[in-house]
Amino acid sequence: MADPAIHVDDITYAYGDVVAVNGVSFDVAPGEILGFLGPNGAGKSTTIKIMTGLLDAPSGSMTILGRDMPGDKEEIQQHMGVCFEEKNLYLDMSGRENLEFFSRLFSMDGFDPDPLMRRVGLFDRRNDRAADYSKGMRQRLMVARSFINQPMVLFLDEPTDGLDPVSSQAIRNMIREEADRGAAVVLTTHDMQEADKLSDRVAFINEGRLLTLDTPENLKLAHGRREVRVRARDGDDVTETVIPLDDGDAGDRIRQAVAVEGLMTIHTEEATLEDIFIEFAGRGLE
Repeated sequence: MADPAIHVDDITYAYGDVVAVNGVSFDVAPGEILGFLGPNGAGKSTTIKIMTGLLDAPSGSMTILGRDMPGDKEEIQQHMGVCFEEKNLYLDMSGRENLEFFSRLFSMDGFDPDPLMRRVGLFDRRNDRAADYSKGMRQRLMVARSFINQPMVLFLDEPTDGLDPVSSQAIRNMIREEADRGAAVVLTTHDMQEADKLSDRVAFINEGRLLTLDTPENLKLAHGRREVRVRARDGDDVTETVIPLDDGDAGDRIRQAVAVEGLMTIHTEEATLEDIFIEFAGRGLE
């Protein structure tokens, strides 16, 4: 197995008497998207700030790309892309100028922002001031900025929060492309549907503690109900048949249920990530 791109071991961080991160450990492989999930105030953003070198954890250890963080912070940051929830664009600059300015932080002489502007769908507005961009356009520019140095580790804090479906889908596609290129991606969000669509694995965090870490599919299989619901129309009425999959005659019952003339829908009873989080944490995401 390849060495993890990110290795976090038992890190802790407190703001005064409030413990924001409490003994958190996990790995992220190259090319993997890890959804770091929890409600506001759960410790997600603090963990990201520790991994990106903005905060130093007083206990625990961490390596990124095989180097010690924060000991080798400057070297690691040259291969890191970061997109925080707070927008910190230069609004009086054009979108193109924002990317050119940021490229200088990586000593990228001769950087051409146009291909990246085209990739995020802002090429036609590349010379407009960022102040004139919509919220979705600014977010796409923030994401584009995190891709400038073709990072091998990518940290995205609520990258689609509050965006319209079209902008959200465009950003999800770009994140998946970065992972396919080989980047290790840590995605923090309180949107479980977002995480389900994007993540290879998800980690639940609540009150600073990591509750569980697994693939969305494994979590749903372990915590969902193994049954099929078949809905059919019978005259003016709608009937619903529930068939437990663990019953010995489940196959025959499903074939009979779907053979009726008024068949409407058939689906498995699958737990959502929100359901599973509540089971672990005893609370919802709000």
